[in-house]
Amino acid sequence: MDRKLILTEVEQVLEEYCKDCFVYSTLRKENGRSFAHKFCIRQCTVGERIKEIGMKLK
Repeated sequence: MDRKLILTEVEQVLEEYCKDCFVYSTLRKENGRSFAHKFCIRQCTVGERIKEIGMKLK
């Protein structure tokens, strides 16, 4: 798959699901940006989807 298409796919997922994420904004307010970011990467299903798409880049 073309690198540009993969990055576009990631951008679409971020725009659709992450742009106004209530969970992220709440975690950020309560525990800080670093904690919220780690949650998104490790526990959020959308974060897992982004990782799957990113694996295509390798």
